Amino acid sequence: MSDNDNFAPFEQDATENEALAEAYNRGLELQKAGDLKGAEQAFRHALTLDPSDPGGVSIRLAAIGAQEAPGKMPDAYVATLFDQHADVFDDILVDALGYCVPLLVQDLIRRLEIGPFTRLLDLGCGTGLTGMALTDCTVHRTGVDLSERIVELAYDRQVYDDLYVGEAVEFLQDFEDEDGSFPLWDLITATDVFPYLGAVEPFLAGAAGRLGPGGCLAFSTETLPEEVLGGRAYMVGAKNRFAQGETYIRTALDTAGFDILAMEPITVRLEENDPVPGHLVMARRR
Repeated sequence: MSDNDNFAPFEQDATENEALAEAYNRGLELQKAGDLKGAEQAFRHALTLDPSDPGGVSIRLAAIGAQEAPGKMPDAYVATLFDQHADVFDDILVDALGYCVPLLVQDLIRRLEIGPFTRLLDLGCGTGLTGMALTDCTVHRTGVDLSERIVELAYDRQVYDDLYVGEAVEFLQDFEDEDGSFPLWDLITATDVFPYLGAVEPFLAGAAGRLGPGGCLAFSTETLPEEVLGGRAYMVGAKNRFAQGETYIRTALDTAGFDILAMEPITVRLEENDPVPGHLVMARRR
């Protein structure tokens, strides 16, 4: 595991704040009871107690229609969420939710007859499922995730040559090697990142800056029917994750300088045994 001052372990103890926990739990109870106005008041109170938002109440406010969707999920929320579930992460994601996007990326690379790739940057690497799936077509693998506990589990798998704790967009924008150089990769993956992003432009611009001409970007999205999106580029869905529209993704990729090699409809995961629709995308930097 590599050290870097810009991507140090994230520490968060706000969940130990009793007043914050009380306001958050009250909001959840009122939301479940159908009292959305009461839930909104409780969530807004929680947000005033800790604006870093480790409970993700800004996302819940958007999900109940109390405010517009933010551009991304709060870093404190994502880190806390995955730290808390780290020890059962694979069991939940693979066994309970039927998640197999890394294997779909592996198959897509084979079908497109691209690669092998010298350097892989796996953003939102989790415990290393994508790194493991792409071992045969990559030489050097770098993993990045917001959750320190998740990164520790990925380290134990010994699939990555370098591992960092950090936020994906900040890593793309700011990361330097120890010698001060600005490293490039020829494959970047983000197999479960976009549902936590919302607005994708900063990510795509950062990815374009880290890929040489002809470098590839693979990612998955969750989506909703256009009638549900209602003309919005993205929104927070009922399960408190971001869904992006297909047209929005296509336009954003073109603006960032990517050509789409494939954009295929997939089932991203199961949610209460119902399939969650999305897209698997492979794009190439011009």
